Amino acid sequence: MNSFRLCAAFHCLFEEKIMSDVDLRKIYKFHAIEPAPSPDALPSGGDLYYECADCNDIVPSVIRIRVSCVCGNLCGQSGKLEIKDAAKVKVMRGVLK
Repeated sequence: MNSFRLCAAFHCLFEEKIMSDVDLRKIYKFHAIEPAPSPDALPSGGDLYYECADCNDIVPSVIRIRVSCVCGNLCGQSGKLEIKDAAKVKVMRGVLK
């Protein structure tokens, strides 16, 4: 394995570890979007976050690094977020504390 691949692999693991350790509730105040949007058309934006109803984890709606909630309902990387069950997602607006 060349050094570039090894470095890239380490970087991905490092970013994933940091993101999974960050409790966004310590940084932001979250408020549910009312009325709740349809699960078929969830909005996304820089100040919008998704809360998983199964594990109560919060992930950004616009992602730049690999993210995942604990149960795996919300996961993605490089701008693409996969939602396994949109009915179990609550859209939240996050404001810095």
